[in-house]
Amino acid sequence: MTGWAGRRYWLVGASDGLGAALAHVLSDAGADLVLSARSADRLEALAADLPGPAQTVVMDVADDASVAQAAAQVGDVDGMVFLAGVYWPMPATDWQSEQATAMADVNFTGLMRVLGQVVPQMVARDVGHIVITGSLSGFRGLPGAVGYAASKAGTMVLAESLYADLRRTGVRVQLANPGFIRTRLTDKNSFSMPFIMEPEEAAQIMFDHMNSARFKRSFPLGFSWLFRLAQFLPDWAYYRIFA
Repeated sequence: MTGWAGRRYWLVGASDGLGAALAHVLSDAGADLVLSARSADRLEALAADLPGPAQTVVMDVADDASVAQAAAQVGDVDGMVFLAGVYWPMPATDWQSEQATAMADVNFTGLMRVLGQVVPQMVARDVGHIVITGSLSGFRGLPGAVGYAASKAGTMVLAESLYADLRRTGVRVQLANPGFIRTRLTDKNSFSMPFIMEPEEAAQIMFDHMNSARFKRSFPLGFSWLFRLAQFLPDWAYYRIFA
């Protein structure tokens, strides 16, 4: 993809981490951004730091009315990137209902709410670009990942269904599955995180993907093969290795 200048992109979950880093990359490329998250202060600070134009629209993806109101304020866009997410490390032996429900409601159902506002108008115009952020954790069930891995698996399958339905239309769908990224979310982890990336590195990979014709990209490449190949292991081998 070329010619980012003047293209209007809505970044959902843009206040910090990967979302903020991608906002800088897209703004540098000339895109006109709409930034959404729950924190007005963080959004305003980010918008002031970008080289190009940026509108801020506060939105809570876990709230139907908030999403509908924000979408009405944003209007038509050329593209939407969904980066919103919450995370708590959680084994089933230490189930925290409020946190587990929040991960499902933000990471997966939140995406469904936003797509419900964006997809119909793009389909009606037969043009648009939807980018969804999955995770390497969504390829198969992982220990200590109740809520998060399941929500990302649903997110990734939803992206695949969208792609199947829209690939012969003017609406382009892409899925990015990153590994560990150094953010406030991964700071909660007490275990070693192999191949952890800085947000700026991950944002550049996502931007390169957005400029490609590919549907899916999982990264870092070497680390991603571990998760993709694990899908083909029989259960007895998989759970012996990963659990």
